[in-house]
Parts: sequence; C-alpha cells; structure tokens
Amino acid sequence: MTQTQFQAALADAAGRVETSLDSLLPKDTKIAESMRYAVLNGGKRLRAFLVIESAALFDVPAPQANATAAAIECVHAYSLVHDDLPAMDNDDLRRSLPTVHIKWDDATAVLAGDALQAMAFEILAQINAPIALIGALARAAGGQGMVLGQDMDIAAETATIPLDLTQISTLQSLKTGALIRWSAGAGPMLAGADPAPLHRYAEALGRAFQIRDDILDIEGDATAAGKRLRKDNAAGKATFVSLLGMDAAKARAAELVAQAQDALSPFGNRAKNLRQAAQYTITRLT
Repeated sequence: MTQTQFQAALADAAGRVETSLDSLLPKDTKIAESMRYAVLNGGKRLRAFLVIESAALFDVPAPQANATAAAIECVHAYSLVHDDLPAMDNDDLRRSLPTVHIKWDDATAVLAGDALQAMAFEILAQINAPIALIGALARAAGGQGMVLGQDMDIAAETATIPLDLTQISTLQSLKTGALIRWSAGAGPMLAGADPAPLHRYAEALGRAFQIRDDILDIEGDATAAGKRLRKDNAAGKATFVSLLGMDAAKARAAELVAQAQDALSPFGNRAKNLRQAAQYTITRLT
C-alpha cells in the first residue's frame, strides 16, 4: 500500500465521521455552536479511522461504524477542550484556531466539553451499541483511563522528582493510549468478537504515537502543528525523549510500530490500512 492510498483511506474515514457528526450534533444554541466548533474543526481523525477500519475487518455495517467513530471523536474533542483550559495546559491555539475558552470563555469551554462527553454516550445508545462497548468507553475516558492520565500529567508538572520511564509509560497509556485502545477494539466488540489482537495492536501504536508527539514537541513546526510547541521542555517535564534521548526514542517508536503490525497477522491483507496507520504514527508531521 502506498502512502497516497493510505492518506486517501484516512481522508475517507474523516469525511465519513464528519458527515455523521454534522448530522448528530445539536444546533442553534451557543453551547451547540461551541460543541460543533470543537469537534468539526479538522484534525487527523485517527481514532475514528481505527474504529472504521477495525469495524470493516468484522463486516460491521457502515452506519454503525460511522456513528461509533463519531462517538469517540466527541470524547476526544471534549478532552482537548478541557485540556486547553487555563487550569490545565493553558493553550490559546488548537489546529491554528483559537481554543474554545479563547473564542468564548472558560465556562462555555467547560460546558461544551461536558456536553460532548455526554453526546458520545447518547450516540452509542441510539445505535444500540453493546453494553460492554459503552462500559469500556466509560472506563477508557474516566477515572481509570484518560482522566487519571491527565491528573498524573498535571501532578508531574510540580513534582520535585521527575517521572521515570515506567511512570511516563503508565501515564501515557492512560492519557493517550486508553482512547486509542478503545477505538481499535470497537470493531470486534460491535461484532461480538474477541478484541484482544486489536488491543495489542493499539497498545503498541499508542505508545509509538506518544513518542512521536514528544519528538514533535522538540523538532516539529508550530505553524504546521497549529499549536504551541516545546511546552514540555519549558516546563521541565520528563518525556520519552528526555529520558531515552532523541535517537533511542526514535528507535523505540520504530520497534513499537513493528509490534503493532505483527499483532495484525491474524487479519492478513485485510488489515493493510491499519498496518499503514502504525507507520503513519511515527512519520506524521502534526
């Protein structure tokens, strides 16, 4: 599969999920406007892509896959809206646009994020998603998953002793990896199949994704990224790059990509898009 073919598959998934989001999201109130602003302003749509591609492996109907992809993008957007707030990362740009609290105010950003999180579960209920899948999203997004990881990240900013490699790995497996793992496992769970192979794939992919984020925070271009970079270094936070060194971090990311691709062996050529997605995580520029 060529990079061009993969980019076309990624763009197709983005188009499908954005069409679903546009039809599902509310309209005509300030909160609705801020919700739509937060979730319909572009982005890689990697989580949506993982849902759609994993669903295709199990012949899940496209409307069900698209709605599930919309649900995870609502959760991801909510997390970014809250992450950008002054009480957390205090960012004023997201994808080259003013963050929600800058365009409106802090209260609107909190409420928009709350509403997007609730919207995700409403979407899953509307398609009669399996209870196990809904419960798994609650765990991945909540105090056992992403929220716990975010709390650990905030605490690390004021810790007197920087986190070690094991602690950083745990933090990122929760803050970033939990939603990626849920996304890749959504397809088999929608079909009532075993998600274990895709969970193994996603765990390796998620770690590689975060290492690439740490690399881009140092080597990336702020204009291309559409957000402020070099924040971790300025805050003195431990990252995969600061702990491993740049060359070793890149080598580790490449090893994780190979592990992710190996986990897809049960699916043969049908998983070619997912294999390319693993490679994309360490070559992306944003």
